[in-house]
Amino acid sequence: MLRRLHIRDFVLVDELELEFGAGFTALTGETGAGKSILIDALKLALGERGDASVLQPGAARAEISAEFDTPPELAPWLDEQGFEHDATLLLRRVIDAQGRSRGFLNGSPATLAQLRRAGEALVDIHGQHAWQSLARSDCARDLLDAYAGAGAERQACAQAWRDWRDADERLRAARDDAGQLQREREALQLELAELERLAPQEGEWEPLNAEHRRLAHAAELIEQLQAASAWLDDDETGALRMLARAQQALQSAAGIDAGLQPLLEQMEQMGTLGAELGHEVAARLRQADVDPQRLAEVDARISAWLAQARRQRVGADELPAHWQRLRARREQLEQGADLDALAARERAAQAALREVAARLSERRAGAATRLAAGVRQLMQELGMKGGDFEVALRELPQPQAAGAESVELLVAGHAGAELRPLARVASGGELSRIALALAATTAAQQPLGTLMFDEVDAGIGGAVAHTVGRLLAGLGADRQVLAVTHLAQVAAGASRHLQVDKRSRDGRSFSRVGELDEPARVREIARMLGGDASSEVALAHAREMLQAAAAPRGRRRRGAA
Repeated sequence: MLRRLHIRDFVLVDELELEFGAGFTALTGETGAGKSILIDALKLALGERGDASVLQPGAARAEISAEFDTPPELAPWLDEQGFEHDATLLLRRVIDAQGRSRGFLNGSPATLAQLRRAGEALVDIHGQHAWQSLARSDCARDLLDAYAGAGAERQACAQAWRDWRDADERLRAARDDAGQLQREREALQLELAELERLAPQEGEWEPLNAEHRRLAHAAELIEQLQAASAWLDDDETGALRMLARAQQALQSAAGIDAGLQPLLEQMEQMGTLGAELGHEVAARLRQADVDPQRLAEVDARISAWLAQARRQRVGADELPAHWQRLRARREQLEQGADLDALAARERAAQAALREVAARLSERRAGAATRLAAGVRQLMQELGMKGGDFEVALRELPQPQAAGAESVELLVAGHAGAELRPLARVASGGELSRIALALAATTAAQQPLGTLMFDEVDAGIGGAVAHTVGRLLAGLGADRQVLAVTHLAQVAAGASRHLQVDKRSRDGRSFSRVGELDEPARVREIARMLGGDASSEVALAHAREMLQAAAAPRGRRRRGAA
């Protein structure tokens, strides 16, 4: 529900702050006073496009803020988008003199798309020309689906259609490119044949090179190991023999000078380490061997590896990954060339699409009957006695993302008239009444807490106007309703009455909006009735109208309690 609306430097309003409550609120005023200004401002806060033309002359920027109760169903989306939220939701819009626009949601920057998404869960606005969009099949279909609560079925149908389209495009592409794919597959198979024989493994290249260097220099390796062993372990001149003699001499010296004992211990450690080193060199020498056969094998593999890397135009160390990519591409081509499998997938996807579309059609059919009955009943009350209304579902040759049928609204304005598409109904008054009947019928099924009607009562009057007021008051019994109206009979049905009037100051015009108390409301209703608002006859008529409208409201409140 809308709690508060703040407007500054917007069109004819310099600054305005209004608080709202539940029930039906009427907004009235003289022609040209700017009755629709609140709804126009709210539309901007809800993400409608705007430019610098909405600013008051000389203003640096226009600013609109709208505070709502936070609907529970909107909380997951707010979390997903990263907006902090609590019991209230503040939408704010700023437009500067250069036409630049900024949006905010609970103080955080928001795009127009995000403001619109939030607005869809907060407010439903019905304009006086709502019928124009409903003449289009897609809008009529959206209206019916919303009334039917078919959001889940609609999403499932859209996803099934995307799946079918993907399968169908793959099948068509495979059929169109069958020859080219076959040639590519054959060329790839030849290219892979030598790579399959080589089978280069990830992490193999560096160890292979190391082994090749070792085998290629085996004779030199043995020679150097033998030299190292001799220098360490020769009986006369080896390092170990020299260390042993040095140790004996140092041991004798330590017998004379005890302070040499640490040096002796270090010498003993060197002797132990030297002996271990000699054993290790000897072990390596025993293992070293010239193996021409293994060298030839390794040399051949390295040559084949390098040849394949040059042929594939990749680095030697990249060859294993390149081989895996080619194998993956071959598998993809083999799957793409399997026309039978692709055709089976397309048939399965089409069957799934028809199944979910059938569920959506079933829900639409039931809702179409209920919607037509509700609108038809209200048409009788709105001065269209004998009028008829039908929601026509026309099957499409192939299910689409939005289902298996188009939707068209058909109307007969009076008894004996032929049902015709809504777009061909000539009377503006009839169109306004049908739009109101649709709004009233569908609004009762929607979870939105706020409904706004912008002069949907245009072109009607008399007893029909009383009915419109009664309808709006009925909708306001369990939700918030705001209606801009020029009809006294409609305004009388409201539980709260706001008046717009235009004033001049310093050669400029300004609009003000204020809530009317009971005496002021009587005067406003008298003015709207077209008489002299100061005459006792007009005032008495206005009081009588307000009292008559208040009685049903009281009965509704007692019934609700």
